[in-house]
Amino acid sequence: MTLEQLRIFIAVAEREHVTAAARALHLTQSAVSAAIAALEERHATKLFDRVGRRILLTAAGQAFLPEAKSVLARAADAEALLADLAGLRAGRLTLAASQTVGNYWLPQMIHRYHQRFPGVAVGLTIANTEVVAQQVIDGIADLGFVEGEVADPALIIEPIAEDELVLVVGPDHPWVAAPPAFPAAFAEAKWVVRETGSGTRSVFEGVLVADGIAPETLAVALEMPTNESVRSAVEAGAGVAVLSRLVAVRAIESGRLKALDAGLPKRPFLALRHRERYHTRAAAEFLAVLKA
Repeated sequence: MTLEQLRIFIAVAEREHVTAAARALHLTQSAVSAAIAALEERHATKLFDRVGRRILLTAAGQAFLPEAKSVLARAADAEALLADLAGLRAGRLTLAASQTVGNYWLPQMIHRYHQRFPGVAVGLTIANTEVVAQQVIDGIADLGFVEGEVADPALIIEPIAEDELVLVVGPDHPWVAAPPAFPAAFAEAKWVVRETGSGTRSVFEGVLVADGIAPETLAVALEMPTNESVRSAVEAGAGVAVLSRLVAVRAIESGRLKALDAGLPKRPFLALRHRERYHTRAAAEFLAVLKA
């Protein structure tokens, strides 16, 4: 069993498609098929069932998948240690971030880091808070950055910056001319919200609970998968929303949105790292750039 076979197995398992896995790995389809066949033959275990054009994990494959990911994560830890020994002249840093952090705050920090350590390749994936935390736990990401609350004993969680939430409405919304009393007026509005698992949504729901309002009682007009889609829906008059000021600032400055004083608290941006995995110098230096 080789690390390359494990890498191919994981890619096929996650995509349930040989061609898609081959494309992602920059390999030929025949090379991917051969690697899977060799793995199954060597261990006399069927890992996939072929169903039409898809291939699905067998029970054995499902049991093997987390172990395969764990082996690759350990191999990545070993590689990261060697990169440290090279004095950061080469190496890779893998980041995962929730949408607000990843789209509106982190890119400038990555640029600063790259100026100091041009030999370190930095990769960034963007997902919601729950997914980011899981990627750090699974060893897929060296560091995670989120704006939502995370509580997991496997993670070291550190506040790294601060963000301001704002209540935004379209310029023609009646609240612009006659601002109501908040938070009592929240129950009167139609809301545009992010999906469950979003940090912005979880923080806002925490505000509601603190004010004695059950989140499920709000009239949700639209549930959207990105900050940008929420912002666009509010600009179009679909309802009101709570967004990071980072997300809304240009629309507010141009008049496409109006920000109302609803007494919303600031929230921290949080850095996540695994409690037991090797903390690379590349990761430590990136955190130092953020703190500076």
